[in-house]
Amino acid sequence: MGSIARIIAIVAGLAGGTVFSQAPEFAQQYRQRIGGAVDELRVIVEDFNAQAADHHLDRQQALSAYAQSSDDFLRDRGVSMQTTITRYETLLSQQMKLGTAAPVAKPFVLLREPDDVVFANTWRDFVPGVPVSFAGLVWGAIGFIGGWVVAALLGFGVRRVVRERGAYRQVPRA
Repeated sequence: MGSIARIIAIVAGLAGGTVFSQAPEFAQQYRQRIGGAVDELRVIVEDFNAQAADHHLDRQQALSAYAQSSDDFLRDRGVSMQTTITRYETLLSQQMKLGTAAPVAKPFVLLREPDDVVFANTWRDFVPGVPVSFAGLVWGAIGFIGGWVVAALLGFGVRRVVRERGAYRQVPRA
């Protein structure tokens, strides 16, 4: 590998390391947003459950009452409440998975089933962090190696194309 190729590979490795080292920080900021969403949805779901209980209904019976209503507004409100409950349970599950995952694994847990709204808002407001944690260093090393490999493979491909073109030009013509 020539000196320019080595410099490019090192720069690509550093860029990859820098980007990947932010994965644990992004996961942490995502987890904080999920916590806020879960807290707010819990208030709504618990209020719904309490109102249902006040009328001697469980959650499913209350949702069925909405669904069986002849009023379009009430049927739509029941669908909306079911969607809210489902989202609450999904976010609560993901919050628990993120909370119990090893720090290095949290980005994988996040990417397995991210909430689109929370993910988009986390990305919009993401503030990079210095990777001083073990997980940040591991992800930085993964990114560095990945960037190095990509640069090396691209460099190998470029050198091969250049050599083939050079060999093609040197072929004597009849």
